[in-house]
Amino acid sequence: MTSQERFEEWKIKVTDKKLKAELEKMEGDSVAIENAFFKDLEFGTGGMRGVLGAGTNCLNIYNIRKVTEGVSRAMEAKGMNSAVVSHDSRINSRLFAETTASVFASHGFKVYIVPEESPTPFLSYAVRKLSCDIGVMVTASHNPKQYNGYKLYNSSGCQVLDDEADDIISYVEKVDPFEVDTRTFDYYVKQGAISVIEQWVYGSFLNDVESQALNDVGQLKIVYTPLNGAGFRLVPQVLYERGFKDISIVEKQGKPDGRFTTCPFPNPEKPEALKLAIGLAEEKDADLVLATDPDCDRVGIAVKHDGKYVLLSGNEVGVLLTDYILGTRCARWNLPSNAVVVRTVVTSSLVDKIAEHFNVEVRTVLTGFKWIGDVINKLEARGESDRYVIGFEESYGYLVGDHCRDKDAVVASMLIAEMTSHYKKEGKTLIDQLGFIYDRYGKYEHRNISKKFEGASGNAKMKSLMDSLRSNPIEKLGGGNVIRCVDFLDQHDYEVPKSNVMLYETDNGLTVIVRPSGTEPLIKFYITASKNEKENAELFGAAISDIDKIFA
Repeated sequence: MTSQERFEEWKIKVTDKKLKAELEKMEGDSVAIENAFFKDLEFGTGGMRGVLGAGTNCLNIYNIRKVTEGVSRAMEAKGMNSAVVSHDSRINSRLFAETTASVFASHGFKVYIVPEESPTPFLSYAVRKLSCDIGVMVTASHNPKQYNGYKLYNSSGCQVLDDEADDIISYVEKVDPFEVDTRTFDYYVKQGAISVIEQWVYGSFLNDVESQALNDVGQLKIVYTPLNGAGFRLVPQVLYERGFKDISIVEKQGKPDGRFTTCPFPNPEKPEALKLAIGLAEEKDADLVLATDPDCDRVGIAVKHDGKYVLLSGNEVGVLLTDYILGTRCARWNLPSNAVVVRTVVTSSLVDKIAEHFNVEVRTVLTGFKWIGDVINKLEARGESDRYVIGFEESYGYLVGDHCRDKDAVVASMLIAEMTSHYKKEGKTLIDQLGFIYDRYGKYEHRNISKKFEGASGNAKMKSLMDSLRSNPIEKLGGGNVIRCVDFLDQHDYEVPKSNVMLYETDNGLTVIVRPSGTEPLIKFYITASKNEKENAELFGAAISDIDKIFA
């Protein structure tokens, strides 16, 4: 069907008043119709994510029903019969969660749903703890307010891998969303088909998180913002239980609110997301600022150093945590002799240097935390899950411990606070410790940039640009000659599945990785240099200039 034909069908069949009004506004707007209907939302590195609104390419109750009906049919084919459903604070998240739970219940499945906005890592944990077959997290993670999404987890608590997703999609594609019929959410609750997750599961989650603590804590002033998201309850609780009593919450961002009125981009990677928190930190003279994204799987930080608050990148925090955990466990003789650290291909290779120092194995995986979870699952299958120490990705996601299979800002916040306290006792800040790491291993620096390609035309251009990298190989980049190019659709350097990713290394010390986002209309560029500060800055400038020309 064409976009216009899909639009006409939706005009006839949609009964939701709000969506029907949106369709009426689209009438005669060919660009709006094309953007809303040119494709179905797809599973990417973080599940399915899209702009809220009417259309096959947007997120709404009809597409939620379609996907969940397809998932249900795939479950029935495999003899599965139980699911956990959770959600964050985004617009329509509760509605989508209840819609999802109702579709599952209509198939006779036993369904558990969270009582309130809850972190993504808790969903991963609950699937395992409640021995369920499937988990669904309704969230768009750190995207702007107009987005929402749908993350799907298997029985291990890991996001479904590509082969699982492909199988499920084959069922989803056969579903007509307008033929999915269910009773009301309240009906299934009264019938006992849907149960609210009890508090003991949350208590168990916090106990397992706190079991990852390494050192006693000292006096530390902390400012925390959940950015109006799902971390509002569990992060302050775990910090308090660990002994951090001086915690200040950013009042305007302290409760769930999907409008994100004080922070249009609730992404802790962006400095503006921490603006209010840093203002409060200056007022309170805090040592540490913590900011978790709306579904509380990522955490950004700022630390007080020489009287100013310094933001740290995801790579910097991951490097600090890796060095701190390996160093502490090694000193206590409780680091496994065959310990494993996991990083994604776009994450700092400085991790490799640190791991080598401690004689620890590094496993490099594709972008997407599901691949880190997959490593843990494979270790667990061999009875070796204790080998796993830490996994992280440069986009502010970290997991210490094997209590879940996704990045966890609850455990990361706890350990970042503990690490800050530990170095404070030694008279150091995290910036001081990072300088020590650079002195030992080299000045690894990173720059991440993105190019946006919105709508149907943008999607086509993005595909064309990636195709051109393969048909017309780049020979020079950032002032240097390309001496190594790895195409992850056809390579043997890494033991990973095929992926639309290109890696370039130059003879002047640059590494550039090019990757289309799996959840946003972006091509992302990850640039690494490891010389000195001045030379790195020059390399970054030259590389970004070339990227601007190539991807204009």
